[in-house]
Amino acid sequence: MLPLPRQLSTQARLAFAWRPRPRAVIVPWFLKTMGLQIFNTRTRRVEPFKPLDPSGRRVGMYCCGPTVYDYGHIGNFRTFVFADLVRRYLEFRGYEVRHVMNITDVEDKIIRGVRETGLSLQEYTSRYEKAFWEDAAALHLLTPHCRPRAAEHIGEIIKLVQRLMERGFAYKAPDGSVYFSIERYCRAGHRYGQLLNLDLDQLRPGARVSSDEYAKDAAADFALWKARSPEDGEVYWESPWGEGRPGWHIECSAMSMKYLGPSFDLHLGGEDLIFPHHEDEIAQSEGAELQPSGRPFVNYWLHGAHLLVEGRKMSKSLGNFFTLRDLLAQGFAGREIRFLLLSAHYRDPLNFTLQGLRAARGALERLDDCLQSLREIAGDAEAEPQPEPLDRFTAAMDENLNVSAGWAAVFDWVREQNRAIREGRLTPNQAAAALAAWRRLDSVWGLGEPEEKVPEEILALARERQEARKARDFQRADAIREELLRRGWRVEDTPKGPRVKRN
Repeated sequence: MLPLPRQLSTQARLAFAWRPRPRAVIVPWFLKTMGLQIFNTRTRRVEPFKPLDPSGRRVGMYCCGPTVYDYGHIGNFRTFVFADLVRRYLEFRGYEVRHVMNITDVEDKIIRGVRETGLSLQEYTSRYEKAFWEDAAALHLLTPHCRPRAAEHIGEIIKLVQRLMERGFAYKAPDGSVYFSIERYCRAGHRYGQLLNLDLDQLRPGARVSSDEYAKDAAADFALWKARSPEDGEVYWESPWGEGRPGWHIECSAMSMKYLGPSFDLHLGGEDLIFPHHEDEIAQSEGAELQPSGRPFVNYWLHGAHLLVEGRKMSKSLGNFFTLRDLLAQGFAGREIRFLLLSAHYRDPLNFTLQGLRAARGALERLDDCLQSLREIAGDAEAEPQPEPLDRFTAAMDENLNVSAGWAAVFDWVREQNRAIREGRLTPNQAAAALAAWRRLDSVWGLGEPEEKVPEEILALARERQEARKARDFQRADAIREELLRRGWRVEDTPKGPRVKRN
């Protein structure tokens, strides 16, 4: 396996993406023919991607979705944008993806919120689930094909717990809770610690962890089913072991296997979920022994790195905690936020800053200006996509989703198009071919069109300024320009006429 290039810092990567620089080195032909290579957390190496489907076309992909107890913050959305990129690129490469994302609507923090607000479980979670899908739309996330809620799959969860008990990997505690036994699982020849190296001697067999999240150095037998407690209020279901509710980990196992089968291709999430959540998913799912012989529960595990804000861990106490809605309220567009979230390799920490968001806005303006010029030249012409930017982009993204090289291909292409536009070398068919290439590229990036419409009164002022210039009333034209600037807009004069843009 060829070594991957060393990843750039976030700031260097952003600069590399859109500032003038020497022409990129041509990617060797053999890299173009290797196909998609991805880093598999389970094997700790970059591997060729090969679907389990015998035809090599269908791909099952599961991403741990939101826990709907609050509004999503940008750290959450980095993971979801990463998952969206994976799906889009697989589809770009011709795969038929079945994308499943769960909704965690039964969990300790949710039950605490239900208790404190006095709302029902459905009333409490539905408002945050609705907000999540609104935020997802603002970031241009494709809608998953299946969006199962944990509370609607209690029957499947109970059946899975029963199977684990029948196979000897789970046991009922005196209080009516059911726990998974790591000791029994390992004694049967299974491996606990597939995603990271664990010291099994420190797992304290027989100890029990009832909370949904627990310290990474305190792993032990974990709850599959939790007996009802006074704090749970009305959040409970009947089960063979008495009233209670599922543990967090078993929810994902039951839902992923229901919609993708007992063995599927891809499981994604943030690196904070590697342990205990994903490790426990593997233990439960493979302990149930539903997979075909020789197949794992999941073939490829992909994990996105943490997001920092201004170089520090995001925290409300530090004043650097942003929900997506906070940023939209500050006037940033969803595509600008998405652009910044896609500026770093998914396995590298991303330092999210407001300065970086403003730089993202400038980069998108450069891209949008180029595309607008191409549209004006193309007119009604249609053509097949230019191959060159697509070839470079594909070679870059095949290399473990190397977005740095992918953006370099895009902005080199923008610079080349701008040069051809300035020199008047593009025919309508060539401009149409360039636009077709961008549409293919954007099927992966998911940026879409600029979201803000120029208000009619601003357009009227721009037209009035243009008429003043034609009449050589430059004093009036300058006064209108200043008025537009005061209102937050600027006018750029182009050979095709003035363009109005947000400052």
